[in-house]
Amino acid sequence: MNTINAAFHNYVLMSAVIAWLIAQVMKTTVTFIKLKRFEPERLVGAGGMPSAHSATVCALTIAISRVEGVSSPLFAIAFLFAIIVMYDAMGVRRAAGEHAKAINEMRRMPPFNQEEETEGELTEPLDEEEKELKEYLGHTPLEVLAGALLGILVAMIVPQ
Repeated sequence: MNTINAAFHNYVLMSAVIAWLIAQVMKTTVTFIKLKRFEPERLVGAGGMPSAHSATVCALTIAISRVEGVSSPLFAIAFLFAIIVMYDAMGVRRAAGEHAKAINEMRRMPPFNQEEETEGELTEPLDEEEKELKEYLGHTPLEVLAGALLGILVAMIVPQ
């Protein structure tokens, strides 16, 4: 029980977790406003506005800087970790999301989505079990910036 209690009183951990939670709730709210429907996957899913990954790593980095100082090795590790996570969100994961959109669009087009004969071959329709690829994987620079600012703000507001 002392371990759980200690974790809940760990300023660095709580800053990061709170930033993630706020970002996920904000992301769900933005999606609800845009689509006019509740998407429960947005509460835990990647991608969207703001970036929960960026909020989490920036809250972690700022919290460590406040506890350990910017000259500490822990701050250096957290700072580099944050840069890598945010770069990946805007690069590789965003590209993967764009590829997923293109593939999903192609799968909706004939001959993939209906039985159709092409050059003597019968193309099978997509199986009912085949699901679309997830398109919300990465982030735009604005989504990353919004997440980063949210994480910084949370780490500055959460009491040490």
